[in-house]
Amino acid sequence: MANRDSLDGWLRVLVSRGAADLFLVSGVAPAIRLNGVVTPMPEAPLEGEAIEAAMLPILHPQALERYRNDGSADVSLRRAGLGRFRINLHRERGHAAATIRALPAQPPLLVELGLPSQVEQITRLHHGLVLVGGATGSGKTTTVAALVNEINRRDAKHIITIEDPIEYEHAHQRSIVEQVEIGVDAPDFPTALRAALRQAPDVIVIGEMRDPETMKIALTAGETGHLVFSTLHTTDVTSTVARVADSFPPERQPTIRQDLSMALGAVLTQTLLPRTGGGRVPAAELLMIGYGARQHIRKNALQHLHQEITITKRSGSLTLEESLAQLVHKGLISADDARTRTGHAEELEGLLRH
Repeated sequence: MANRDSLDGWLRVLVSRGAADLFLVSGVAPAIRLNGVVTPMPEAPLEGEAIEAAMLPILHPQALERYRNDGSADVSLRRAGLGRFRINLHRERGHAAATIRALPAQPPLLVELGLPSQVEQITRLHHGLVLVGGATGSGKTTTVAALVNEINRRDAKHIITIEDPIEYEHAHQRSIVEQVEIGVDAPDFPTALRAALRQAPDVIVIGEMRDPETMKIALTAGETGHLVFSTLHTTDVTSTVARVADSFPPERQPTIRQDLSMALGAVLTQTLLPRTGGGRVPAAELLMIGYGARQHIRKNALQHLHQEITITKRSGSLTLEESLAQLVHKGLISADDARTRTGHAEELEGLLRH
């Protein structure tokens, strides 16, 4: 039967190997993900009871109730000498399972992420909703943490983050940073977000917009003078914008598109690709919202947003194809890997030839 010692042992392997994730699944040995590759540890297969025995003691009461009722819960964990971790405890095929991600001790610097230089301008927006999209594991949360860190280091602002759970801990630098954890400091995102709006914030970070109520409050905050960051599980700028309106009933969508067209400040999406020589490197697509994009969003003509990115390059917009081509020309990724990620093959081929 697993216990705290077992959990700490698994975490030590995760940290010592420099891996990103630890997977505990019934019927197979514990496994880690290193540079995108999942590798089992040299241990016997786990049982669901052993996973629960290791995980349940670390859940706070609200998380334990969510796990019992809904079969899934997220928590953060700090272990002296090991660091901080984000844990998702869930059930699969009737057994307990867990995914654990190692969190850096400090939020990263934006320049360390390898994103296109245009991304930095997002931190200089005074207000508006900034959506960061990408697949699971594409680094969205890390990018938002780096954007917040950039503001924190440079500007004297009041920043409030609302997360489930808190991933990166921000020290107070030039800014004051308050961090609210769902299930510990507030019961849910809408409640925490409404409270935050009464606390005179300049910047609000919403870990993830999971429901229409949170989205509507975020839109209002972006329209009323706040800079709001949030993430969505999407693949490109067009699908990110579409996801917000599509989350509402059809009869509300025209109003939401109107609100979205006014509230949006920027949309950033990113994907991770294998780096030549090992590791991974991000490619990104960025749309800085201007008059044209607002008109397309209002009219639900989202098929024109890619063209809008190319039109607004002077404002800092960047197509994914430009980002991929830059990485190929720098020798950081292969042309074949770039081709697997593009949605506009002819555009990419033209950029690769130059």
